[in-house]
Amino acid sequence: MSVSTAKRIYRGHPGPGSRVEGEALVAADNFSARYDLDLTKGIFSRPAHKLAGQSYVGKILVLNIAKGGVATAWMLREMVTSGRTPKALILNFANPIMAQGAAFADLALIDRFDVDITDVVRSGERVVCDPESGTLTVAG
Repeated sequence: MSVSTAKRIYRGHPGPGSRVEGEALVAADNFSARYDLDLTKGIFSRPAHKLAGQSYVGKILVLNIAKGGVATAWMLREMVTSGRTPKALILNFANPIMAQGAAFADLALIDRFDVDITDVVRSGERVVCDPESGTLTVAG
């Protein structure tokens, strides 16, 4: 298998938060901050989730669709307050509560890409998330 060394830029909808860069952690699963994560351990805790047992701390999470309700906002804020947080959330689609939660927590968020973002980014790739411009750049 050949690996491309070209930089790839994906455009989504601008979101809250500051520009960050880091390692991607990717799954095509949906995402609930409240029910998929163990805040104390800093890991994905729902056994059925493809990232179960993996640490989300300091990663740029690339996932499918946000799910969940109002508990998401306080959970994201609590993650930031505790220091056990991802650097950013990259989603195919974020519901309004996830967007509000990310803004409340000052957590970078981009969604609504013109491709399935979980198909084009791989775990372990270095990415730059720039919410202001709505771009996710994969280092070449």
